[in-house]
Amino acid sequence: MTDIGAQVGASLNALTQQLDVIAHNVANVSTAGFKRRCNSFTQVLAAQEAAQGEGEGKEGESQGLFDFSQGSLVQTDRTLDFALHGDGFFVIETPEGPEFTRHGVFTTNQNGQIVDTAGRLVAGTAGPLILPPDADVTDLSVSDSGLVVAGQTTIGQLRIVDFPEGRDKLVAVGQNCFKTPEDVDPVEATDAIVKQGYQEASNVKLIDELVSMILVSRMYESNMRLVTVKRESTTAALGVAMG
Repeated sequence: MTDIGAQVGASLNALTQQLDVIAHNVANVSTAGFKRRCNSFTQVLAAQEAAQGEGEGKEGESQGLFDFSQGSLVQTDRTLDFALHGDGFFVIETPEGPEFTRHGVFTTNQNGQIVDTAGRLVAGTAGPLILPPDADVTDLSVSDSGLVVAGQTTIGQLRIVDFPEGRDKLVAVGQNCFKTPEDVDPVEATDAIVKQGYQEASNVKLIDELVSMILVSRMYESNMRLVTVKRESTTAALGVAMG
């Protein structure tokens, strides 16, 4: 393959990956706590806006794989819906180690333990958070700091952590959760406020994603036309050479 052919092939592969990223973001526009994955177009635009003084608060979009900006808070009045306002993540205990999420849609299992939608334990600072046998879920309340109380009984404190120096190293592992490499340790979140009866909406902006999709699609079409022209040129040259 010629150099130009290799370049076009690499460009098509990159554009296909960009389309996959955008499609994933669009598919999760209604997923609570979802953080959009950045694509090259939004990264460039964010960097330009920041350089012009128009992108305050967006600088991180041009540096990391994910945009961790705050999503809007949507009131649900559901007892076990928790949204975080500010930087921080809930901790989910798994057999492979802790995972971190903004998806604060929880429930209880048959043992009265607070779990996520996949049935995994939501971490407290001193272990699992367990509803007393004589308490009902409707008796449960959570303070702004994450203190969990059932009736008159304190059952624990939600473990909420952050990664002020390593958020750009978080890796998505499915079910709206992230993991960290071994060289990044979580620290206690200092400014996260827990809002009970709320869900944090996805921070995907549908219009932005659709604009990016149009740009990527046009570039893909341009590259495909280049491939066609190259193929026709090669075919013509072979025809001349073979008389």
